Parts: sequence; structure tokens; C-alpha cells
Amino acid sequence: MDWGTELWDQYDIIEKHTQSGLELVEKYVKFVKERTEIEQNYAKQLRNLSKKYNLKRSSKDEPECRLSSYQSFLDIVNEMNDYAGQRELIAENLMMNICIDLTKYLQELKQERKTYLMEAKKAQQSLESTYKQLDNSKKRFEREWREAERAAQYAEKTDQDINATKADVEKAKQQAHMRAHVAEECKNDYAAQLQKYNKEQNQFYFTDMPLIFNKLQDLDERRVQKLAQGYILFSDTEKHVMPIIGKCLEGITKAGTNVNEKNDSMVVIEQNKSGFERPGDLEFEDYSQGINRASSDSSLGTPKGPMDLLGKNKSKNFWLFSKKSKPTVTEDFGHLPPEQRRKRLQQKLEEICKELQKEVDQSEALGKMKDVYEKNPQMGDPASLASQINQTSQNIERLRAELNKYETWLAEAGGRGDTLRHKTQTFNNNGAHDMHSPDGAHSDESTPDASQAIYAEFDDDFEDEEVTAPIGKCTAMYNFPGASEGTISMQEGEVLAVVEEDKGDGWTRVRRNNGDEGYIPTSYVTINLNK
Repeated sequence: MDWGTELWDQYDIIEKHTQSGLELVEKYVKFVKERTEIEQNYAKQLRNLSKKYNLKRSSKDEPECRLSSYQSFLDIVNEMNDYAGQRELIAENLMMNICIDLTKYLQELKQERKTYLMEAKKAQQSLESTYKQLDNSKKRFEREWREAERAAQYAEKTDQDINATKADVEKAKQQAHMRAHVAEECKNDYAAQLQKYNKEQNQFYFTDMPLIFNKLQDLDERRVQKLAQGYILFSDTEKHVMPIIGKCLEGITKAGTNVNEKNDSMVVIEQNKSGFERPGDLEFEDYSQGINRASSDSSLGTPKGPMDLLGKNKSKNFWLFSKKSKPTVTEDFGHLPPEQRRKRLQQKLEEICKELQKEVDQSEALGKMKDVYEKNPQMGDPASLASQINQTSQNIERLRAELNKYETWLAEAGGRGDTLRHKTQTFNNNGAHDMHSPDGAHSDESTPDASQAIYAEFDDDFEDEEVTAPIGKCTAMYNFPGASEGTISMQEGEVLAVVEEDKGDGWTRVRRNNGDEGYIPTSYVTINLNK
């Protein structure tokens, strides 16, 4: 069934219906736009929330950061940030795939509808013009026929009048004949106009208007089909990101399961253990035996409490809940308890070693560059590197002096830097030799290296270095190409051994079963460390 056949006489209804359909498309576009604005505002609020509660760069070294409960909270904050990104993606896809696309399609439909309505109006005007010509010819025929009848009656009356002359009779007959001829012509013209109008009317009602109505029907059906696709896209747009949103929510659940209260307690102990012994019993001071004040004072100092070990406030008792004044920070961390002092010294030594290795690598690179310039002057002037080489050498000497200083303090604190051994050994093997002097010449290999002398006692421990044992496992959540130097590729779902934890730079070192090692983004995997 089609509109041209069934609704041939319902032009006003068809016009109103098609206009209402276009208004529905406009209403749906507006609805989706407002939904998009809601998604954008929601995503923005989630972003701001994540930013507000995310760990600031300056706070990453706080003791609480090592607690699993704190790390899980940061994981939740990061997952919410990723979740906000998916809400932004929903808003973007709704705008692109529905609002913009439907708006463009709507403009095309409006223009097409306008064209069809103009065609209908033009056909209607043409038929009305033909009808007007028919009506005029009909009225003329009616008028001329009446005039012809009157002329004929007058001629007959004149012919019967005995008083009328022959000339009058002849004149009246000629007039009647002329009027009859004109009336006959008007009759023929009226008949021709009537035939023309009937033909055009038939063309209008059986061909032109049905064709236009059918085109409007096709336009309306296409509009409905496009609108239905927009309805489906409204759902599919969100369904498309649901797997990633699901992973965000799984990550939040995982963060909750990763909380380990026992480990957190151990971290608190490790971070705050002073290494002091508990204070001993106070001795009885018998003033009846004539003990002088000096000996009394000395007897108060016999308990080896924390204040005694720190060498401060010897005359005061140690109270567990007393309010302590903030100690003055010293370079050798002497203001800290013994256990914490050793840890801070070891940490400082690791930082110095890393910085020293960086300077050594820089020195080697400058030396190689200078060699290239000397052999190929067209590539650069060797003298231009002198200031950089000199500065690097000064930095190396300064760092070596600091290394020696902190090593001495660590030895005084009762530690040998066990945590540092592997790093210092690696440093000695990878670049503590073959240094360049400020003028760019290679140092004599027989010249003793200060860093080698400092760590000579550890050389024998790492002559046969074994492969680092895995500290846990990880499962890839996404594919990673591993195109950069030092990285390793992985496929979603692949299980790898964790060799080195993320140091805060967003990368974790892993190993495959075949021995391949490299770094992968920490956010691309779920990690389970050995307990």
C-alpha cells in the first residue's frame, strides 16, 4: 500500500505528518545532546575527583605510600580516572555518531521534502490555471450564446414586422448569423478547454500527485529507519566501552583484594623500628648511706634508654608518650634512630650510585664523540666538547667523594650496604673504568679507580652472578608491541615473571620462560608478588 493510492486526497495530512516526523528527529538530537552534556560533566567531575585525591609528586616518598591499603586507594583513584576517560569516549561517540550525523541527515531530508512540496504546489497551480481558462471560456460561450439567441429572435421579429423595410430585415438576419457564428466558436473553444482541463486533472490526480506522495512516503520511511538506527546507536555506544569499564571496576575490586593488613603492619615496623633496647630498671638510690649527688646522677644514667643511646638528655627519664620536639635534620642522618639511619644511608648511597653511573655513561659518550670528531673533523670540533667533558669529570669526582663519605657513615652505623652490593658491582663492571680526562684523553688503565677501591671488598661476591630470581608474576591485560629499546612485547592474557618492581616511573621489568627480559608498562598488567 502506498500514499499515492490510498491518501490521494490527503495532502494536508501528509504535509503535517512529514513535518511532525522531522520535528521528532530534531527532538531526539536535542535529547542526545543533553545526554552528552551530562556524560561530559560526569567525566569532568570524575577527573577532578581523581586529581584531587591522587598522590602528588612531592608526596610519593611519604612512608604511607608503601602500605598496601594506601596503594590500593591510589589504584582505585587511577581506575576512576580511566573510568572517566570511558565516559568521555561515550560522550564523544554520541556526539559524532548520532548528533552530528542525524543533524546533517535532517537537513538533507528538509531540503528534499521542500522540493516535493514545491512540485505539488506547482502542479496544483497549473491545474488551477487551466480550470480558470475553462471557466472563462464557459462563461464566454454562455454569454455569446444568449446574444445569438436574442439576435435570432430580433431577426425573426423584424422579418414579421410589416413596417420593417427589407434592408432592416436583411441587417437583422446578418446580425443574427454573426452572433450564431461567434457563439459556435465559443462553444468549440469551451469544448477544447474542457478536454484540456479533464486531461490535466486526470494527470494531476492519477500521476503527478501520487508520484509526489510516494516520494514523500519513501522520504518518511527513510527518516524512520535512520531514527531507528540512532536509537540503537544510543545503546551500542555505551555497550562498546562496557568491557573496558568492566576492567576498571575489576581493577577496583582487585585493589581491595590486594590489601594485606599483615604486610602493612610489617611495613610500619620496618619504617619506624628504632633499634633501641628497652630501658633497664632504675637502681635504688639510698641517700641514708651518704651517696653524693654526682653518683646519684650517674645512677640515673645506667638504664640504656633511647635518650642515652642518642647521647641527649641523659638526666631525663624516657617517657613513651611524651611530646617530642622535632629533631634537627643532619646530613649523616644522625638525628634518626640506628635502624632508620642505616636505611636512609643505604637509600642515599643507592641514589648516589645511580647518579654516578649516569655521569660515567655521559663521560664515555662524550669521549666517543670526541674520538669521532678527531677522526672526522667535518662532523664537529673536538674542542667544543672540552667544557662538557670537564664538567662531567668534576661531577664524577664530587659524587665519588660523596659515595666515600656516606659509605663511611654507613660503616659507622653498623651496616655494610647489603642492599647496595648488586648495584655497585654492576656499576664497577659497566663503566667505572675507561674514563676520560677533561682534555678528552683516555685515563691510564693502570691508574687506580676510586670507585673500584671503595667497592673492591664486594668484587668477589659477584664474579659468578646468577640470574635474578622472580619476585612474582603478572598477567597482561592489554597487548603491548614493545617497540622501544629495552622493552619487551606481550599479548593480552600472557603470564610473565616479575623480576623488578615499578620504581615509580611506570615500568616493570619482566622475564619470559625462554629467558627474554625487558620492561613493560605497569598499568598494562595485574601483578601478584610472592609473599
